Amino acid sequence: MTRVGSTGESRAEGERTPQAEGPAVIASLRRPTVIVWLAVAVGAGIGWVWLAAMIAGMLATTDMTTLGPGMSVFNRLNGFAELTPEMRAALTVLCGPTGEAWSVADGLAVFGMWVAMVFAMMLPSAAPVLTSYARLAEEKRAAGEATVSPLVLAAGYLAIWIAFAGAATVAQGLLTQVRVLTPAGTTVSEVLAGTTLIAAGLYQFSPLKLGCLTRCRFPAPYFADNWTSRTAGVFRQGVEQGLDCLGCCWALMVVMFAVGVMNVVWIAVIGAVMVVEKVTSSLAVPRLVGVVLLLWGGALVAFSPVGAALLARFHF
Repeated sequence: MTRVGSTGESRAEGERTPQAEGPAVIASLRRPTVIVWLAVAVGAGIGWVWLAAMIAGMLATTDMTTLGPGMSVFNRLNGFAELTPEMRAALTVLCGPTGEAWSVADGLAVFGMWVAMVFAMMLPSAAPVLTSYARLAEEKRAAGEATVSPLVLAAGYLAIWIAFAGAATVAQGLLTQVRVLTPAGTTVSEVLAGTTLIAAGLYQFSPLKLGCLTRCRFPAPYFADNWTSRTAGVFRQGVEQGLDCLGCCWALMVVMFAVGVMNVVWIAVIGAVMVVEKVTSSLAVPRLVGVVLLLWGGALVAFSPVGAALLARFHF
């Protein structure tokens, strides 16, 4: 069936005009689930842009192998791959970070790096929780009930991890000051790196880890039982979800001290592991991660000078 417009042209009944498409697009962008995915994408993108800018600023004067395993690939971009190890070491001493004492600007830069890591790693892993809230919010809104933007929930969640970023910054500063970490953010000892990995691996099997992971995987009952249309209440729920995520993932974040806190290769790997842990339902995933960390850490300790001396002493 057709109708004749004021211009005499026929239009199919129900055909959407350009004027009607604009409000429809705006309405779809206001949907809580769309807001969540846009926020996760933008937030993670900002984090990765910050980290990329940090690495780009270091490329010209830094042997990237000093930032941890896997980072040598970036030496193909700055010409260091063509230099001998001795020349790379000399340039790093002359041009790279060497001082243990931090200025206020150094501390703020490191804090900014940890916050960028939070955005790049933790926002994608929070997508299941944020999406679960958003879907329930859409149902409540369709029923005529008041809802709060999922951005408020995300703000509460991020508050916990930004606090973690502050604690990690302080820890990195102290460990650098006592020369347990290098100025480039890597451990000075294979034993320390190995024991850090072993501790993280053991935590993968702990009841606290598995309990927090379960709540991160299945957040819908929590939101259904604790639904609120108060902004402060939703922010508090974000804090509680952030604490669950912290209980699930803090040990994996601490692994960064073993592989290099500025190691963007392992930032990507560990971030992906966190996402896989939360979007799957099998306990085999965290346990497999735990086994890998235990074997890796054990190998580092065993093949370190200290480990070799101990093995020789006990005739292994």
